[in-house]
Amino acid sequence: MAEQNIYRAYNFVLDLGGGKVCYFTKINGLCVDIETIDFREGGAGPAVRKLAGRVSYNNIELKWGLTESTDMWDWLMTAVKGEVSRRNISIILRDNDGKREVTRWNLDNAWPCKWRGAPLDALSNEVAIETLHLAHEGLTRA
Repeated sequence: MAEQNIYRAYNFVLDLGGGKVCYFTKINGLCVDIETIDFREGGAGPAVRKLAGRVSYNNIELKWGLTESTDMWDWLMTAVKGEVSRRNISIILRDNDGKREVTRWNLDNAWPCKWRGAPLDALSNEVAIETLHLAHEGLTRA
């Protein structure tokens, strides 16, 4: 078996579609959960079988340094107004040099569902980090 590259977790971007690419300090939450259903057949002995149930996807958490850009805020505000704007977006992992795409995770019908502002502290010299959570309805790897 040929040796395979192991990629580092720091070269990534978020593609919002339409040529719009955003950069974040951290993305969390790529997860698929498949509910298990215990099932026991009559006359099959004491064994309990496991059946696959509903599939659910965790919300994605995006963190970024606060800038003058209001793109993510504006997207959130459409949901606040009750006009949820769903987008098919992609998280793209790049090679260690950051030049070539090595994989992508496509999220179906994503929309902002939670925002947390940056903690402000006059005695701190840390970067102001905002957080946005995205709900979505499907995850594929391409």
